[in-house]
Amino acid sequence: MKRSQFLKTVAVGSAGTALGQPNTTPAEGQRVPKKPVRMVVGCQAGGTTIENLEFKARHGVFNLDGGSPKTIPGKGWDLTDSLAKREACEKYGIALDAYHFPLTSAGIDKVEYPNIMLGKSPERDREIELLQQMIQVAGKTGIKVLNYNTTILPVLRTGKTVDPKRGNAIYSTWNYEEALRQNHPKTIAGDVSIDQMFERITYLLDRLLPVAAEYKVKLANHIADPPTPVGYRGITRWNSPDVFAGIKRFAQLYNSPWHGFNFCIGSIAEGLKDPKTEIMPIIKWVGERNQIFNVHLRNIKGGWNNFMEVYPDNGDMNFLHVVRALRDVGYAGMVMPDHVPHHALKEADLQAFSFAYGYIKALLQSVADDVA
Repeated sequence: MKRSQFLKTVAVGSAGTALGQPNTTPAEGQRVPKKPVRMVVGCQAGGTTIENLEFKARHGVFNLDGGSPKTIPGKGWDLTDSLAKREACEKYGIALDAYHFPLTSAGIDKVEYPNIMLGKSPERDREIELLQQMIQVAGKTGIKVLNYNTTILPVLRTGKTVDPKRGNAIYSTWNYEEALRQNHPKTIAGDVSIDQMFERITYLLDRLLPVAAEYKVKLANHIADPPTPVGYRGITRWNSPDVFAGIKRFAQLYNSPWHGFNFCIGSIAEGLKDPKTEIMPIIKWVGERNQIFNVHLRNIKGGWNNFMEVYPDNGDMNFLHVVRALRDVGYAGMVMPDHVPHHALKEADLQAFSFAYGYIKALLQSVADDVA
């Protein structure tokens, strides 16, 4: 090869690399960086009080789900209060990236807008109008994501497990056989099939997604926690009993950049028999569709029908591998702890969150330095 041809080949190869295209084999010993890390540590706990914002800033958390603004009865969210929350965050260099929609995991008997998941018209139509107004307020505030739930049963747990090897930390625990023995009644919703669940979800999103698109706000749904067998307490959750199938069905309801997931690693793992391996193809499938809008990084011991929530470092999933997988699909949002272990001390939750923040920040730094 002539020298001029060689230089031309090298130049083309370098340009291809800059454009993210395949390049020739690196020289021997050359270290090639992996994909860039676009994730940030975040949190959804504590709101926008001065005390909480200072706590977050001290621990290097500069992105936040701020809860929600004040509600004006019969109208929706208060824009003035929402803008004040953003301003309060900015004083500490914190970005107010998300809010909680008032569609929570509290269960149909306690949620603010029950008729949506009960499927009752015309009552649900008025509730949806209020949610549409809230999307508008979020968009005007610069909120990127609204996290929400579409559940009838609440978050389900059957007890607590004490871990003497971790200073008597207390882990929330779910065991399906124990739940059957506890014999809790059905909710006011009665019996609801998975097809009815999806009908109610699509009725809601058919009316919310056009507003979300107009105001450029992503709607991030959290799967029901935990996935449960068919018909438990009369309800078949939309992500049950096959959690991956439920995720796929929900994801494919709409081809919209505003439709996706508050991707809770822990809750998804609760529906798997081998979370360590089975979580990886789920991250890849959802991530490659660009439908991961927020991440809850929660670890568990166990899986389908029997698990406990533990610290990020002592569960069955290897979170270094999980965060690498999120990086590789180009995820670019918050990675946050949501549920943390407890203890009798009144400062226990803050201690657990502090540990989780540091752990996540170290993971992000670690995968940022990965090389081929």
